[in-house]
Amino acid sequence: MAHLAHPRHLLIGLALALPLALTACGSSTQHVSTPASTPVVLSLDDNADHSTVHAAVGATVQVTLHSTFWSPLTSSAPQVLAPTGATTAPAPASCHPGGGCGTVLTTFQARTAGSAQLTATRTSCGEAKPCAPGQQSYTVTVQVG
Repeated sequence: MAHLAHPRHLLIGLALALPLALTACGSSTQHVSTPASTPVVLSLDDNADHSTVHAAVGATVQVTLHSTFWSPLTSSAPQVLAPTGATTAPAPASCHPGGGCGTVLTTFQARTAGSAQLTATRTSCGEAKPCAPGQQSYTVTVQVG
């Protein structure tokens, strides 16, 4: 003759097994694909001179200086903020010769956490017009993190 479990024992067994079964079902890993994020571009210009800015690793830092008399910017720490290109846009037709109209655009890639100074220099602020001491350099500190 078969031995039947007491109904109360069956209920206790079910009560103990049910949470385990539900936990096992809920523990599956779900993979959700997300679209690639758009790269961040930090755009700076003449107004950022002598400032500190913050950029995330992977960001592009783009600096536009509004005179063709500026040298392309250099990075004090290329391992942190690496140069990726420099272009000089010519002066528009409305600019008088020697006026320095146009722009110098320099771009950098934030590669790793750290700090770098971007610097540019110029000696002329117009045709036969030397720059005053406060107008000869451009410096911005970029904190990457």
